[in-house]
Amino acid sequence: MTGFGQAKTEINGKSVRVEIKSLNARSSEIRCKMPSAYRDREMDLRKKVLDTLQRGKIEVSISIDGFADEDSAFINADAFKKYYKELQALRTELGITDGDILQSILRIPNVIGQNEELATDEEWTIVERVVDEAMVSINKFREDEGQVLCDDLKERIRAIQEHLGSIEPFESDRITKVRERLRKNMEDFAQKQQVDQNRYEQEILYYMEKFDLNEEKVRLAQHCTYFLESLINVEDQKGRKLSFIAQEIGREINTIGAKAQDSDIQQFVVLMKDELERLKEQLANIL
Repeated sequence: MTGFGQAKTEINGKSVRVEIKSLNARSSEIRCKMPSAYRDREMDLRKKVLDTLQRGKIEVSISIDGFADEDSAFINADAFKKYYKELQALRTELGITDGDILQSILRIPNVIGQNEELATDEEWTIVERVVDEAMVSINKFREDEGQVLCDDLKERIRAIQEHLGSIEPFESDRITKVRERLRKNMEDFAQKQQVDQNRYEQEILYYMEKFDLNEEKVRLAQHCTYFLESLINVEDQKGRKLSFIAQEIGREINTIGAKAQDSDIQQFVVLMKDELERLKEQLANIL
């Protein structure tokens, strides 16, 4: 959702520049800075920008350089005199000899300006076209950034898929180790107590089923596939949907880690969690 776009045009001797900035945000937030001549058009401008950019912390700035009508230009004489007297007094007090006081005063806001009336419909139509050009520019910026993010997210999911596949060789050894550990503990216990063999076998089967990772692996693989499919689908907004899928991916990874009972498998669980955290950080930038 990060982006920047700008456009400008000439209207009746005035240079009109439009700049639009967008930062990441979970909701829509827009701030407009525009000349008073366009103040009655602010709500229309907000709707136009939000309809196009949809989400993010957006700042729209419209600036005008030059005067279309020389008769409407003015110098605030009272303000000029006040600033001149105060600056001249400071110059004398501090012994400053360099510097052009006149130019300094003229750069102070409201010393020179223009009596602005509300813009005509014809002028606002031209400004709207410039706004549209700026939004095309910022959307191009977003698309370029989005392609980079898309490639990175694909890489994170594929890394999780690769680590998931690396677990399989350790599963059979893991079950064997658990079975032998339970058998040894039971044999040590049987030396002191009488053991019901049928009940013992039932307990073994119960723990083997509890330690089985197949369901979690299948669901995790499905979530990863669904994530990649959703990533390339043409949708206006997919950031929230991808975040929900990422939550489910994290749930399955955590369950695998809790049931693993094996240091080798835990290492791959840690690697998958690391990739998932990086993925979630990037999802914060997705519209």
